[in-house]
Amino acid sequence: MNVAFIGLGVMGFPMAGHLQKAGHDVCVYNRTTKKAESWCEEFGGTMAASPAAAAKNCELVMVCVGNDDDVRQVVLGDDGVLAGMHNGAVLVDHTTASANLARELFDIATSQDKHFMDAPVSGGQAGAENGVLTVMLGGDVAVYEQVEPIISSYARFSKLLGRAGSGQLAKMVNQICIAGVVEGLAEGLDFAMRSGLDCEALIETISKGAAGSWQMENRHATMANDQYEFGFAVDWMRKDLGIAFTESEKNGAELPVARQVDKFYQEIQEMGGGRWDTSSLLARYTRR
Repeated sequence: MNVAFIGLGVMGFPMAGHLQKAGHDVCVYNRTTKKAESWCEEFGGTMAASPAAAAKNCELVMVCVGNDDDVRQVVLGDDGVLAGMHNGAVLVDHTTASANLARELFDIATSQDKHFMDAPVSGGQAGAENGVLTVMLGGDVAVYEQVEPIISSYARFSKLLGRAGSGQLAKMVNQICIAGVVEGLAEGLDFAMRSGLDCEALIETISKGAAGSWQMENRHATMANDQYEFGFAVDWMRKDLGIAFTESEKNGAELPVARQVDKFYQEIQEMGGGRWDTSSLLARYTRR
């Protein structure tokens, strides 16, 4: 299939690579041309000078950029992907953005006889590099059935969760849950270290019970060693939580734990840890 991929950050770069490796003809666009050139050198695809040019003659266009404004910039207007897409083509937005934007783009695409799906992902940079992301989608069933085999190039699981915007709402739930789990792990590890427990032996034991989680399995060692220069950045997490808080003002959800953890992440930013992994919540206790 002819596929365009817009946005070659830490997630998009390997995701587009998996598509090319799977045998699709991938054309990429990135605001920083050098990044697109590097991608082409590594994977052998092609690059375009604008999102519209990348999308031309493609049945499927993937977008993975930073936020709502970034999505609008690469999707709308004369140089946006919708301007380059032909009738019947599908736009899949992997950006973590607002549900309102997803609904807006769905309506615009539909009015142009094109298709749109919101499809935020979970799994972080490692998940993207290893092709094992989880993808949460919103849109039409028939369109999902069309794109699911392509998405499987870089995902171990994907699911259609409802109409347009449902994927973004699911990602909000994902981030709300992660915030509470990481803070709980940070508090537990701080308690354990202050109590003189062997953290490795502790985690080996409690991870097999009800306290176990992905965060515990994959982050306890780096947290105990005060290592945070990797992973999903605090800055990004606060952006994502902010989207959830905006949505909660509409649906009435309180989110007291997530709001408190967001304040803790603000403290991490003030410590200079905006680009640290989200597991750096432990640093609030250990670096005081």
